[in-house]
Amino acid sequence: MLEFHVAFLVLFVGTTAFFSALSIVNVRYGERMLEREREWVEDRLGFDDLDRVAAYQWAKTRLGQVQTWVTVVAILALLYSGGLAWIVEALEGLGYGPVVTGVLFFAGVVVALQVLSIPFDLYSTFVVEERFDFNESTPALFVKDLVLGTLIGVVITGLLAGGILWFISVVPTYWPLAALGLYVAFSLTMLVLYPRVIAPLFNDFEPVEAGELRDAVERVFERAGFSCDGIYVMDASKRSGHSNAYFVGFGRTKRVVLFDTLVEQMNLEEIEAVLAHELAHWKRAHIWKQFGVGTLRVGIMLGALWLLLETTWLYAMFALPETAYVGLTVGALWVQPLAKLSSPLENKLSLAHEREADAFATDVMGSGSPLVNALCRLTSENLSNPFPHPLYATFHYTHPPIPDRIRHIQGLEPSSEGDGPETTPAD
Repeated sequence: MLEFHVAFLVLFVGTTAFFSALSIVNVRYGERMLEREREWVEDRLGFDDLDRVAAYQWAKTRLGQVQTWVTVVAILALLYSGGLAWIVEALEGLGYGPVVTGVLFFAGVVVALQVLSIPFDLYSTFVVEERFDFNESTPALFVKDLVLGTLIGVVITGLLAGGILWFISVVPTYWPLAALGLYVAFSLTMLVLYPRVIAPLFNDFEPVEAGELRDAVERVFERAGFSCDGIYVMDASKRSGHSNAYFVGFGRTKRVVLFDTLVEQMNLEEIEAVLAHELAHWKRAHIWKQFGVGTLRVGIMLGALWLLLETTWLYAMFALPETAYVGLTVGALWVQPLAKLSSPLENKLSLAHEREADAFATDVMGSGSPLVNALCRLTSENLSNPFPHPLYATFHYTHPPIPDRIRHIQGLEPSSEGDGPETTPAD
């Protein structure tokens, strides 16, 4: 049994240590690159205080590392102290059966993880984000988000866990296929429910009324060969000064959502370019391609869990009963690190889609300048790191780094040469 414990700790703790170290390397690398490319960054991206950018990245990264390791230590303590075995024994004693007991267990996991994250979320919102002038939230709004988020998490987790545990009990040989079907159905349902039911619980969405903004949105839709009646501005500013935009839904449920912070920060041409980029993901079927790849990845993970649940050592490691929900929980601790290590495969497809969307937006706008200006503004307004370490970007970035995107966009125009610096390691 010792060999299984060694393998588990190497995989679980070792992977965490690798990504933790990589996060530190990433911020240090970005800090050096900011200094090395100071003139370009200040002129092109519009940063006026590079120390502030680096300080923000360090603050977020350090907090994230503390939270990650506290979570890892809590999980290991629960496993090796016998705490998990005690919890499972107490739940089994209720006599509700494997499905209901499993749902209660996973609901408890959601609540426990949420409670564990509260100190870090508080510090992030009211210290880090406040220090860098991003926070607009209030304690009352924070509590509301916490309660709503926890309730929604419990409901969704309960439904998915209940379905999977039921499949395991009725079709034990083929449950991964049934669970994969449940994942597909759930994901498609969420594309419809999220914009209409869940998102409005947290934010107000106002339809864009007739005027310059509406005209700009309709222009880009027409040029892109798209139609959409649902164009909304979301009151993101009540929580944060960060800006963004997204396109969600499908069929009659599709809608465009603009953060009010983005509308305030950008001019109409830049907003059009951002929308053109988002529309490209639907026009070029990127959403469905990513959905297909994501489904394949989930299927592989379910297959791995199926194999693990058939073993005895998975349960014997921590003196746990051989019940499905226990196997899924401990098995996930083995599978999740492997999923993180394989993320570059899925990211590579996403990077290709982003470049294609940038090219589409450039074509729709007739020039790459509006999109370049919009990307530069998003980077500076959000104090983003324009120079991620290449290895960090490989594992974490679904979008090309900003300098690479600028070079790519400008390279699409015959009379232009990309002016973005190379994102190679700094000396």
